[in-house]
Amino acid sequence: MKIIHCADIHIDSKMTANLTKEQAKERKNEILTTFTKMVDYARQNEVSVILIAGDLFDTRNISASARNTVKDAILSNKDIEFVYLKGNHDHDNFLSNLEDIPENLKLFSDREWKSYSYGNVVISGLEFSDENQYSAYNALVLDADKFNIVTLHGQLAEHGGNARDYIINLEGLRNKNIDYLALGHIHSYEAAELDNRGIYCYPGCLEGRGFDECGKKGFVLLDINEETNELNTEFIPFAKRKVHNLEVDITGIYSTPEAMVKVENALRHKDYAESSLVKITLTGTIDVESEINEGLIAEKLDGEYYTIKVVDETTQTVRYQDYERDQSLKGEFIRTVLNSEDMDDKDKNAVIRCGIQALLGEDLL
Repeated sequence: MKIIHCADIHIDSKMTANLTKEQAKERKNEILTTFTKMVDYARQNEVSVILIAGDLFDTRNISASARNTVKDAILSNKDIEFVYLKGNHDHDNFLSNLEDIPENLKLFSDREWKSYSYGNVVISGLEFSDENQYSAYNALVLDADKFNIVTLHGQLAEHGGNARDYIINLEGLRNKNIDYLALGHIHSYEAAELDNRGIYCYPGCLEGRGFDECGKKGFVLLDINEETNELNTEFIPFAKRKVHNLEVDITGIYSTPEAMVKVENALRHKDYAESSLVKITLTGTIDVESEINEGLIAEKLDGEYYTIKVVDETTQTVRYQDYERDQSLKGEFIRTVLNSEDMDDKDKNAVIRCGIQALLGEDLL
């Protein structure tokens, strides 16, 4: 039996960060198209179940085109079961409010564990809420003779989290007869041992939406031998575009042209497709009076990739003694910032960088 485990598709995400208005609209459509292509893949490869572990949609208000496309994908593929557990972005959307829920659409709730059986394979899930996220584990009872898939959407307790995350406690799920713990919420692929019997897995998202979602994106294909309960899994890269963050060390560089040479040399050693979204992060230590204009670097690279962003995260060597007797406006400015007790070193560095740029007549925007 073959099952696709996907999550965090975020259909109808606005995509406005780092992209033009036209590109944001295009990427929004591409995410929807990638979802439908995944369904095509499932049909062509005899996949029985598409398990969506949360955040199929990005917002409460779903566009008509997204609603119609998703609904048509389900109705047009009656041989595929769509098992859908809502995530923290999904809310109560049109799929759970349909008057006639398609037979091949299976939903979960936050009231109790719900299970769906496919021969010897059983998929169980629970949508987390403020009331159940800590008490849910005791209520989970699974048949040891079955191949048990459990799906949840949240952040592993081992990885920390914030107040907006539902926390998944792996300790509470160990020794529960789980063969495969299908998770959603983390946007990068991650898989590891759960206990002596099972594994847990985040498939990541289908498409990287920003520069915090770099690397390969796609879904996980499960191939289960129902007679032996043997499991084979494979991560399937599936994104239309890749997102890259390239760090370039420009230590000792004094000017934008010199930095540009460093950046171009670094890119020359990479095999980034023209369709990629690329972020260049300038790192290293430079002199306080170095002139580095990341805007000019980005402008020169414009057109090489789908979109390019350059960010200056260098640190500056600023020694107080170098400016102790400097009677210029620049010296007075640097001494004032260095003597400030209201800023840490990182903030002082940023203020001095902006101040030097202003004194040199650079555009701070």
